[in-house]
Amino acid sequence: MPLPPSVPPPAPHAGSLEHEYVLAAPVALAGSGASRTVSESLDAAVGWSKAIAFGTDAYYTSPCQRVRIANPVESHYGGWTIAFAEDALGVPDWIATLGRETPAEVVSAFTDALVAGLGNSFRDHLLGGALFVPTGPAALLAEQGWEPAPRQSGAHFQVAPDGHAAYRIRLGPAHTYDELMDPELSTWRLSGGPDPLTAPTWQAYFTAGTPQHLIAASAKALADPEPVSRYVHAIPERHPPLVTTQPARRERSQTAAARARSVPGSRQLRVLATPMPQAGYTAPPRRQR
Repeated sequence: MPLPPSVPPPAPHAGSLEHEYVLAAPVALAGSGASRTVSESLDAAVGWSKAIAFGTDAYYTSPCQRVRIANPVESHYGGWTIAFAEDALGVPDWIATLGRETPAEVVSAFTDALVAGLGNSFRDHLLGGALFVPTGPAALLAEQGWEPAPRQSGAHFQVAPDGHAAYRIRLGPAHTYDELMDPELSTWRLSGGPDPLTAPTWQAYFTAGTPQHLIAASAKALADPEPVSRYVHAIPERHPPLVTTQPARRERSQTAAARARSVPGSRQLRVLATPMPQAGYTAPPRRQR
């Protein structure tokens, strides 16, 4: 029977919340998820300031002015960029560049650990600190069953048991300026996709000075076997045959729906990978991608 004129036909693939949102695993293949997974905790961080540009681009600054976080919509790399400078007006000491398809859980694990430890310059996580853990990212992943991949020129890789996520350590000396200019030259990289070594769907880069416990937080989130909530049509095109999904329970679906309202379609997280301009500092070309 035709629908009355006042009732629009259902949208393609439309259905109940349980069918629109699923629990997907592994997180490495689940897609970016909702940017609010990251932004909500930053919005709630005490003393942090937030600026919105062009209606969509978000920029955060720590109370100490040493950390800048950028999440603009358009850029070459896309994603979240976190820059730390001991001298608030100086060149960054380290930069983390997490591309637009990086799972939000991997990004938020990094930013949450950053916000939590910044107040005392991460002293609790250093040797002798109350939260110090001697296990670095590589050892943490090895404990989760990640194994070394065949040696590739200039890099050492660890690969997840399912082969769909990887951790790369660039070998040889790193030139700090080169790393800051080009994320692909960064010392450490997390990646995921059907071929995470040579053709990853997403990449997260960390320059040499990045605190190890922050990288370890992201690595732990990436290795977590628990499924994550996703809008089903936002799972990247090549991934569904490799992703295990199940209908999400209504209460979890509603939470996912609330987080995703600001990103209505697939390829939801369209964000930048550059730190914000700092007063008194002329940014190099990389800042203008």
